[in-house]
Amino acid sequence: AKMVQYNNREQHRLLSQSKQASKLWRENKTFLVFITLMLVFRSAVADWNEVPTGSMKPTIVEGDRVLVNKLAYDIQIPFTGVSVWKVADPRRGDIVVFDSEAADIRLVKRVIGIPGDSVQLKNNILIINDYELVYQNVLASGFDIDKVEDLFGVKHKIRTHHLGSPLSNFDKITVPEDHYFVLGDNRDNSSDSRVIGLVPREEFVGKVKQVVLSLDYENFFIPRKERFFLTL
Repeated sequence: AKMVQYNNREQHRLLSQSKQASKLWRENKTFLVFITLMLVFRSAVADWNEVPTGSMKPTIVEGDRVLVNKLAYDIQIPFTGVSVWKVADPRRGDIVVFDSEAADIRLVKRVIGIPGDSVQLKNNILIINDYELVYQNVLASGFDIDKVEDLFGVKHKIRTHHLGSPLSNFDKITVPEDHYFVLGDNRDNSSDSRVIGLVPREEFVGKVKQVVLSLDYENFFIPRKERFFLTL
């Protein structure tokens, strides 16, 4: 009799929990579906990333939230990072987000060398496939010099220290298949392929072309109005 009474109580408890779960779903299904779709969207379509360091100055500054197009290179299974269809390969000049196994962190850098390229740096002057890139000084502030770098038609600003650094030079290397050579635009203050090595193709998360918003860390996190939806 005690066993029958226990089973009845257990069945009643399970039935009550089922009714509560059903009620919770009915009352919140629109919100739950929205949250699920949003998470899927951020995982596989587009997301934003905070940039906490100045390794991409002057293009991207500390406090920027950049929009990441996750469909630029691959269509992935949500929440897995597994590619089911290659859309395109990264190109020279692309600003990319990748999950670096070597650095154990997500990074934002610029693609400089693609598979088959030879890459060399002499006194912060890039030589790609034996062609020396063209630079134009645009601003000098303190010890920093901002220049426009012409990367085979992709013109963008970089920053160097007027005295250089140990990162200002490296010997010629050839980029192997399915790997990429990336640099930060802040050339003397960036942990990139000169430090962590070449980036495997499968580590790329997406492409960056726009700042969504930016918070000034040195001024009480006040938004920088001039950087709202800034195209890079």
